[in-house]
Amino acid sequence: MPEFDMAPALRVRAMPCDTNPSGDVFGGWLLAQMDAAGALTAARRSQGRVVTVGIEAMTFHKPVCVGDEVNCYTRILAVGRTSVRVGISIWVRRYLTDEAHLVTDGVFTYVAIDQCRQPRPSQGWGWIDESGHGISQHAA
Repeated sequence: MPEFDMAPALRVRAMPCDTNPSGDVFGGWLLAQMDAAGALTAARRSQGRVVTVGIEAMTFHKPVCVGDEVNCYTRILAVGRTSVRVGISIWVRRYLTDEAHLVTDGVFTYVAIDQCRQPRPSQGWGWIDESGHGISQHAA
């Protein structure tokens, strides 16, 4: 379980407008939250614009309900010359409780691009992750 007092890459509340006619939160809405959180992390690391080029192994573990606090946590898995793989997990806190659940996770790949939308070498990948550990130099 994550430390909810530590800042996730993205935090939002699931609202009725995010549901289908049966009242279930759309999986596509969760996917969009994950992509936004991953892109923030990748752009910060690359010090510039990035685009999503791939999504691997996204798994839905539990449903998200209206009112749930949706917390997207990210971590850099691997970096390349122009790309970065970001692991993303969504944990929710159920509405008005501290009950926490992992609801989905996946791996997203982003490529740093220039003003002409062409891949560019990243200026700030670095080879150390946020915890100070070395990371692979090979992204997908």
